[in-house]
Amino acid sequence: MSQGEVLIKAENVSKKFSRNLRRSLWYGVTDIIQGMLGMTPSLGLRKDEFWAVNNVSFEVRRGECLGLIGHNGAGKSTLLKMLNGLIRPDEGRIEMHGRVGALIELGAGFNPLLTGRENVYVNGTVLGFTRQEIDRKFDTIVAFAELGEFIDMPVQNYSSGMKVRLGFAVASQMEPDILIIDEVLAVGDMGFTLKCLNRIDEILGKTAVIFVSHSMPQVYRIASQILLLDSGKSVYSGDNVSEGLDNYYAKFNFIPSFSDDEDVKLISLAINNIEVQKTQAPIIVNRLNDLRFDISIELDPGYKNPEISLAIYDKEQRAIAQVIREKGGPLVNNGGLVEVSIILKDIQLSKGIYSLTLIVNDRHKGRVLLRAQSCAFFQVSALDQIWTPFQLTGEYQQKSNQTLI
Repeated sequence: MSQGEVLIKAENVSKKFSRNLRRSLWYGVTDIIQGMLGMTPSLGLRKDEFWAVNNVSFEVRRGECLGLIGHNGAGKSTLLKMLNGLIRPDEGRIEMHGRVGALIELGAGFNPLLTGRENVYVNGTVLGFTRQEIDRKFDTIVAFAELGEFIDMPVQNYSSGMKVRLGFAVASQMEPDILIIDEVLAVGDMGFTLKCLNRIDEILGKTAVIFVSHSMPQVYRIASQILLLDSGKSVYSGDNVSEGLDNYYAKFNFIPSFSDDEDVKLISLAINNIEVQKTQAPIIVNRLNDLRFDISIELDPGYKNPEISLAIYDKEQRAIAQVIREKGGPLVNNGGLVEVSIILKDIQLSKGIYSLTLIVNDRHKGRVLLRAQSCAFFQVSALDQIWTPFQLTGEYQQKSNQTLI
């Protein structure tokens, strides 16, 4: 099989379910009888039915990774089960070419009564590999899974992390043509997650990957295209990964949350002269413009010289920067009131939404008086569609071409 050939193709795929168990069983029996009689089953929705997946189309070539994203209940798991052949679509068709390795559920495909060693051979056989091929890969699988002497212990005694390590080791080390991964990397520790991502990098040139995760940094790292589902429908499909992730985050509500302490109260906070309200959308700031924060706090007069700092978090709530005072004298508590302006010049944050955490410390006692998490949100507007938190402005110098004689 050649590089770049289509290994996964879904055309107008739809799947419906019934919210009522009795009706679901009745509809199932009815559809079976109609199929046996050669009758065309009902294509529309019947009472209590809904579309779990509705008219979804995409294709994935060898060497590509499709990042399948969406909120809980968007239809991702249903789509994966159809791709893996566990359920059939009601409409449309799916083409899968080559051997398929799937991790769509923690421990799926393992017999809990068998040992890890026995499950390796069972899973490898299901994938279509001979015993000789599994023998050649066995030591590599065990080493990757980091199971050691536990490989001969029944899988029912494995921890969730051990099951994930073994499942991913089998699925990836056997190098299937198609690899489907559904959120299982969230169970492993950071070291194993990085190892898994590196392994995907290694086999990606020979494999078509569908990667499902609620960790957008992981999706951004390996996906070459994005399919965003919402209520079973495709709301974004394309190879602009950053744009797809922005569409995913646009579904969230970012609401400021003011919090007070018995010694400190946040009276007001303004961003670029716009006062932050609890119910307002993020304040928009243009990239490379100045970013100004006007802060007013009320605190016990006993705290003479408080320290105020700001922490900036990205959409994944990862701390990416902290603003601290490096110059000038200490802040002064004027009878229980401190008002200060903090100005960041020419911000180089990339396009996206960021949250702000206000931290007030007592300089002399080394005590945190207030930590107001997500007290404000601001949105950086920019032309370039990138997803990393910083878009640095670099100076490019191109060397002149020299003619070789």
